[in-house]
Amino acid sequence: MSERYAYILINDEKWWNRRLSQNRTGKPLHAFVRKGIVGPKKAELILFYVKHPHREIRGYGEFVERVIGAADELWTAYGHETVFESRQEYVEFLQGRTKATFIRFQNLQELPQPVPMKVFSKILDIGRMPRSGKYISREAVNQLVHRELARFEGV
Repeated sequence: MSERYAYILINDEKWWNRRLSQNRTGKPLHAFVRKGIVGPKKAELILFYVKHPHREIRGYGEFVERVIGAADELWTAYGHETVFESRQEYVEFLQGRTKATFIRFQNLQELPQPVPMKVFSKILDIGRMPRSGKYISREAVNQLVHRELARFEGV
């Protein structure tokens, strides 16, 4: 499991900011929605990479589970955990797809110092972030996230 310790998800800035806002109001569980049946099956952590214009890892959360199925059923069960303000916004996001994946997580944390692509691309030995996301090892998480937290806290 060490090579699949964490999974990096790609987020638009709009959804990341909305997710942070919801987190600040005390929302305990969150669901990241993906079109179709994709996403990590198992991980300990989820890292959030905010794409253009930032291109940086901005935060992380504890992976709870991946739920796949009919888009309507998932909205009924977990729609309140998403960043969408209405069912209509959710339907527009899915662009007509009938299947979806909800990646549920808790304890969302914003990194005090985001990790830029130029830093983590060297650690992960990647030229660009894969559109579907990427599993990373515990060691890579320690280099990326925990090092940044330790540096911020003066440890």
